[in-house]
Amino acid sequence: MPNVGKSTLFNAITKAGAEAANYPFCTIEPNVGVVAVPDPRLDVLHKMYDSKKTTPATVSFVDIAGLVKGASKGEGLGNKFLEHIRQVDAVAHVVRCFEDSNVTHVEGGIDPIRDIEIIQTELCLADLEIVEKRIMKLARIAKSGSKEAKAEDEVLRRIKGALDEAKPARSVDLSADDMDLIKEMNLLTLKPVLYVANVAEDEVAASEENAFVKKVREFAAGERAEVVVISAKVESEIAELDEAEAKEFLADLGLSESGLDKLIKAAFELLGLMTFLTAGPDECRAWTIVKGTTAPKAAGKIHTDFERGFIRAEIVSYEDLIAAGSVAAAREKGQVRLEGKDYIMQDGDVTNFRFNV
Repeated sequence: MPNVGKSTLFNAITKAGAEAANYPFCTIEPNVGVVAVPDPRLDVLHKMYDSKKTTPATVSFVDIAGLVKGASKGEGLGNKFLEHIRQVDAVAHVVRCFEDSNVTHVEGGIDPIRDIEIIQTELCLADLEIVEKRIMKLARIAKSGSKEAKAEDEVLRRIKGALDEAKPARSVDLSADDMDLIKEMNLLTLKPVLYVANVAEDEVAASEENAFVKKVREFAAGERAEVVVISAKVESEIAELDEAEAKEFLADLGLSESGLDKLIKAAFELLGLMTFLTAGPDECRAWTIVKGTTAPKAAGKIHTDFERGFIRAEIVSYEDLIAAGSVAAAREKGQVRLEGKDYIMQDGDVTNFRFNV
């Protein structure tokens, strides 16, 4: 919703300078910020290899304007914003869990569950319109005897049943085949959701005592969704500090990591992502892949030729490499492995691909 701290948080984590004002619809075009994924392993590898440069994995955050009641019918420029949400992989739903008389609330008071349900209803209504149109179209196609049309119709009718009750499409039990049938529709409520509870600066270290946060956690548990507690105000202050000052500031607040670190970890988990590493004198780099990716597919992230001409992957786990002190020492201990085309990559694999094109 508007005025929940969305743009303030976005500015802090991306330092991109999106406008953050105390009135609704301040963000009209979505702002996109690409941020580095914090990974202390890269710093260690950088020192070990004395690399010329280090390249972290990145994640893109998209700051989309707040939605209000009636957005699915065009209220508050709603339809335009809904289209922006269709383009993302997952939704981080920022929920206001702080009191501040200086920051207005479009619904007149603080109630995070009401806010979540308003947004969820609007997204369900927007999806319902698309699903109903598709079902009507499929009825005509099915007359020709298309088995695929009948299968898709059956899936969509199950989804429609949930949407009619303002329940998201992701609450429907769908198989991988079901998902394939409807993936082109880009349904808003099928996207995984992470709830970001924005609390006041003086509550961030003891957020479990915040009654609003408790309510959000209870709601999220019912959806098997994650909750990340953040203070957008704290993140804004951290963004202005250098690394040493930021650590000291967090320690003073009783925090071990920043909200950004927590948010990225939760986002990676939500999307089923992980990183493998490459290291050498020229560059140390983290590469983002989906969990379950095979070695050749991972090689293709670096260059298509690596995948096309894949022979073997020379792999040592990060922990084994650091414990041994060098690849040569790890090899002597038998910890450097040669893996083939069927190998499933693991998070933190330090990898050298052998290929021939």
